[in-house]
Amino acid sequence: MLDRLDHALRTRPERPAVLTATRTGATRTAATRGELAELADAFTAALHARGLRPGDTVGVAVRPGPRALAVLLALWRLGLRGAVLDPGAGPDVLRARLASARPALVLADAAAQAVAGWARPLARRAAGLELPELAGWGAPVATVGRRLPGCAPGLDRHAGRGGVPARFTGGGDADAVIVFTSGTTARPRAVVHTRASLAAGMETVAALFSGGPGDAAAATAGPVLGGTFFVLVPALVRGAPVALPARSPRVLARQLARLAPRDTYLTPPQLRDALRAGGRFRGRVWTGSAPASAELLGRVRESGADEAWGVYALTELFPAAAVESREKAAHEGPGDLAGAPLPGVRAAADADGQLLLTGPGARHRYLGEEPDPWVRTGDRGHLDGSGRIVLEGRAKDMVLRRAENIYPGLYEPSLHVPGVELALLVAVPADDGDERLVAVVQPCRGASEGTLRAALDGPLRRMGAAVPDAVLFARIPLAGRSRKPDRAATAALAAARLASGSRPAPGPGPLRKGAPR
Repeated sequence: MLDRLDHALRTRPERPAVLTATRTGATRTAATRGELAELADAFTAALHARGLRPGDTVGVAVRPGPRALAVLLALWRLGLRGAVLDPGAGPDVLRARLASARPALVLADAAAQAVAGWARPLARRAAGLELPELAGWGAPVATVGRRLPGCAPGLDRHAGRGGVPARFTGGGDADAVIVFTSGTTARPRAVVHTRASLAAGMETVAALFSGGPGDAAAATAGPVLGGTFFVLVPALVRGAPVALPARSPRVLARQLARLAPRDTYLTPPQLRDALRAGGRFRGRVWTGSAPASAELLGRVRESGADEAWGVYALTELFPAAAVESREKAAHEGPGDLAGAPLPGVRAAADADGQLLLTGPGARHRYLGEEPDPWVRTGDRGHLDGSGRIVLEGRAKDMVLRRAENIYPGLYEPSLHVPGVELALLVAVPADDGDERLVAVVQPCRGASEGTLRAALDGPLRRMGAAVPDAVLFARIPLAGRSRKPDRAATAALAAARLASGSRPAPGPGPLRKGAPR
């Protein structure tokens, strides 16, 4: 896929490749296809001129956009391994990740370096971002793009004027990218994808989004709206420009109206933000990176989309399954329907009910560990009678109440009734050492609590032994780059609300006895 992209960019070089939004929602061209190809050539030559060779690791702290994509193409051409670095991880975590990846060079844009330099106090106060000073990164740093005062020297794009080096011709088993997912500062956890698994994942996305890279209609169907590499690369190969989503919900809503994109990929929080701002969708809409309820997908279709798809994906295997809103809404059993495994993906459950996945796009290994063909997802799940994946929640989120194991993921989908934007089941410590189960519900804008209590009464009563002790209405905290619901923060919020004497709605049935009113 990346080889084809390199070739495709040189066809019709005058066409737009990457678009960004103005404040009015209008688009401007951030890079044409030819400019993107030239940038990739320059980065390739510059990295080669610095003595980097196949197998070397390069840290990447560059915001999504044309420069980041050009860096990815340059690393691919040279057979280098990219280690993705997140400025939001905090200084101790970043130091540990750098020590684990041991990059020969770090490529960083001015924004990432500003957080590590002159803007550290401002970034810490405004966004909670903090990086160690550049001198503590443990590797030479080169600036990609515009330099600001205090930035490291720029990556010399003219250093390789002798020409672009020969393309790496090694096998698919060579490492391509390192993506850190979790772990402590003592032992960071990182996913390692090979060239083969990265390519397989992109091919699967291309087939899922467009029916294959040869989709002739793509070039005339207008831009694709999305910001991840797994969206950028297949779309550009097909000839479609990619519009990066605006950060402001109001601007994003205007952007949707002006572009009317045939394909849109946004995270669930971005979808909710756009809907609140009055955004209208068209064509096909895809979402992943965080849980997407049938109710949210239904609202997207009601706003004008022809189809609304939830994509089940992990850093270790992207994507694994997909389900359209109507199929998801028709699922009546417990758990969250994720859809049928995509071509090449196999799914199974271990003895503890944990979902296992494997396939050509599965990560090769975790950094510092032996290869393992099966990805242990951390999700409880099973295959239904039609071979579809049904998720039952994260194994680590289990609540132990009255000696009974309760998996929130089995029941949370049923709480997403019309008018509910988000709903979580969390544990709050009880005075007797047990745990109380609390449903925290975030209403949609304009929904009344009285109406929602009535709508939730039926689903709550059907939860049997898992019926919550109390129901709280509150905005659910989000965390991380993908703004997933933060269970720990939500549990703390619930505990504080209960301790302060707030008046939660008690759960129905026998467990109502003794619940606060």
